[in-house]
Parts: sequence; structure tokens; C-alpha cells
Amino acid sequence: MLPWLPAFPIQFPPVTDALDDPDGLLAAGGALTPEWLVAAYRRGIFPWYSDDQPVLWWSPDPRMVLFPEQLHVRRSLAKRVRNAGFRVTADHAFERVIENCAETRNYSTGTWITEDMFEAYCRLHHQGVAHSVEVWRGTALVGGLYGVALVPAFFGESMFSLESDASKVALVHLARSMAGTGGKLIDCQMHTPHLASLGARSIARSTFISYLEKWFDGRSDREILTPDWPLAALGESSSNTDR
Repeated sequence: MLPWLPAFPIQFPPVTDALDDPDGLLAAGGALTPEWLVAAYRRGIFPWYSDDQPVLWWSPDPRMVLFPEQLHVRRSLAKRVRNAGFRVTADHAFERVIENCAETRNYSTGTWITEDMFEAYCRLHHQGVAHSVEVWRGTALVGGLYGVALVPAFFGESMFSLESDASKVALVHLARSMAGTGGKLIDCQMHTPHLASLGARSIARSTFISYLEKWFDGRSDREILTPDWPLAALGESSSNTDR
């Protein structure tokens, strides 16, 4: 039986209780408040469900992660980062990034970025916890990503591209900025060839959880929030310069 979580108190079962099939399904219920979401991410758990489902919480094994210093940028992508004429910003268009992520996955079966999810992450953004990286062509938003920042990790949620490599450019800026400011890990959740090509790799869930426990042990949810996240100083940069 899948555990059903009441709205209060905020409490998750151990991630080792997650199902093997489907991989990582841990519990249902709870709520999408900022308090629930921060408590989930610090434990290696994230929400993922469809409109016709209750809130479902996941912690897959293995876990796809990118260590910022292990970012792999092929020559062709490096050239795009330097010379493609993109402009990259942080937190300039958070809601538009989520909307684009939802639309680009909306195919014939709908999107997991439901209205409730959209509103939940916007609340996190207004509290300085959820962030976005935007990639622009002139005044047009052509790519980006968003996720949750808890010192010293960034938990990626989704990305989109309306131009070739635009989402990769966003991730390159995020990873390089984290590597230069002491960031330890970008959580990519599940394996994709897109992320693997940039150096992301799968690690055991137990290893992933051990990192989180080491970084967050003894610290309250308030203490691990990061209003001054690694890209805060980015503001705006052009891709005609090598970072």
C-alpha cells in the first residue's frame, strides 16, 4: 500500500521505502506548500504527478546528478555559448520559463506541470527559493530552466528550448556559476541522454542522500534556503564572451 500523507504534520516515510516499480514512488498526499516542498527536497524527494492524480512524491534509485566541476562542454556547444549571440539572465522571467516548460511537454497527453504545480513553484520563487535561468535571442525568450536552490545544491525541475542548444546554454551558465561559488551538486532527478552529454551521471540513491544529510544535518529549513544563490550576481551576460 502506498502511504497517504495528511496535510499536517509534514512527515515523509524513509526514502528506502520507495517502490521499485514504478521506480522511486514513495507516497501520496501531503500538500504543495513551500514548507512541504522544502522539507521534501532536503530529503531527496520531489513531487511529480498528473492532473487526474493526487500529489505523488518520488525518490528514484539511482539518481541523475551533475557535479558542476565535471561539466562536459563539447567544442560545438562551447562555440554556441561564446558566439551564438544569446543573452543569459537569472530570475528575470521565472513564470514564463515554467509556462514554456509546460507547453513544450504538453503533447497529446498533457503535462505534469499542473496549475497547482505552477502556483506552488511561483510561491517558492517569491520566497527566494525557486529560481530560473533564461536564454534570450534579442527580446525573445528562447530557452531556460528552473529549480530549487538549497545551500549548496540546485534541484533542477525542468528546462526548455525553442532554439537549438538554448537549454544547454542555460545549464552551462548554471554549472559554471555554481563551480565558481562553491556549489556542490545539480540534481537532475532521472537519466536523459541530453543531460548525460553534459557530464551528468547516475549515482546510488543512498549516496545522493548521504550528500544531503552531510550538507543539511542539524540545519533548519530556514538555514538552508539561499536567497543569494550562485547566479544572483549573473544579472545579465552575453554569450559572445567566454565565461
